[in-house]
Parts: sequence; C-alpha cells; structure tokens
Amino acid sequence: MLSPDELKEISTKSQTSEKNVAREYAQHVFLSFLYQDPGSDKVFFKGGTALRILFQSPRFSEDLDFSANISLYKTKELIERTAIKTRQEIASLKLEESKPTTGGYFGILAGSVGSSTVEVQIQVSLRQKAEKGELMVIAPPTVPAYNVLSLQEKSLISEKLEALLSRAKPRDFYDLYFILRKPLGDRRQIASKKAAVLKKLKSITSKSLYQELREFLPKSHWTIIQHLPEQLEKELGRL
Repeated sequence: MLSPDELKEISTKSQTSEKNVAREYAQHVFLSFLYQDPGSDKVFFKGGTALRILFQSPRFSEDLDFSANISLYKTKELIERTAIKTRQEIASLKLEESKPTTGGYFGILAGSVGSSTVEVQIQVSLRQKAEKGELMVIAPPTVPAYNVLSLQEKSLISEKLEALLSRAKPRDFYDLYFILRKPLGDRRQIASKKAAVLKKLKSITSKSLYQELREFLPKSHWTIIQHLPEQLEKELGRL
C-alpha cells in the first residue's frame, strides 16, 4: 500500500491530483493480479487507460476496458476473483457492482487509497472476438513490474477511432491527438476516417474540452487543451 507521503510525492512529480495517482495505483494493482490468473489468457486490455499504461499517454483515465474470448460466467468469476486478491494490497477495495450487460460485463471497484476515495469501472466486451493479443511488460513506480495481455495495437487504435466517431467525448479527441503524435497504429487506417473525425471536431467546444481534460492531464499540458482542435486538425492534415 502506498503511503500518504508517496502519493503526495508522485502527484507532485506528475503535476496532477493525488486522486488521479491513487486511482491509477488501484488500476495497476488490479491489472497485476488479473494477469497472474491463468483464466486471463484470452482477456485483452484496451481503451484510454491502455494508452496511458502501455504507451505513456499523459492523460490519466478512470476505467479499465477489455475484450474477452471467454464466456460471461468465466468473465464474472475472473473479475470477482481478482477483486478479492487486490485486497492483499489495498484492503479497502471492494467490487461494489458485478453484472452482465447487453454486450458483456460491467463492474465497479471502489475503496480508499490514502485520503482519496477511488472508483474504477471495469468493462469487458464479449462481442468482438480478438484472435490474439500482445504481451507487454509494465514497470510503474507504484507496484512491481507485471505482464499485461493487450489488444493488438491496430485493433486498439481502430476501437478508439470508433469510440470517437460514436460518442465524440473530449477525451477521445485528446487520445487521437496522442495517437497521431506518438505515432501509433496504421496511418492509412486513421486517414480513412479523417473526414468523419474533422466533422465531429466541429461539434466540440473549447469550454467542454477544458472542463473535462484539465482534471486528467498534468498542468504542463493544460495549454494543449486550449489549442487542441487546431493542433488535431494540423496533425490530421499531415496524413
């Protein structure tokens, strides 16, 4: 368990809130136990938190998203089993919700880390069947190094694009900006959606971008938020 001093030190260094650091610590603990379980060999990590943890995106994220090639029953058992194990590290963490959804599974892991109350939503899609994942080693400053089985990079980026085009949340535009700057994925794959992305970009306001993203980005990145639409348009123009 991280001490209050460690949480404060990491949050200061990361230019973010202790709550973001505490939540991410809980995410790392959960992931490390999840991928020690033999039942996780067909569960693939994806989404905005994957961009953060696997590829060092500056944006902190709230949820853990996965695709799985196992039954709903086995998924639910796996998540509940992992949630129990996380209490070895963070005693207060409990799975407060665990239920099926239309296309998979949804859970809420919640508790306290230091002075912060944290909540991590866990969503597992059982609709799209990935054939295989990519094994990656994660070495965060808060827990010992561990392995993660992620969705293949091309599929991960494809799903992020689909999310942007379907819901167009401020975080989706920032994630695409990060993907383009990194760079990640197949440029042709993104270029094929360029016109649709630009159309969605016109519907987003600077105010909504700032309100959502400021909480999840380091202070040194706040200036990027103010100019994100034109910067993203510039990056898309290079495709």
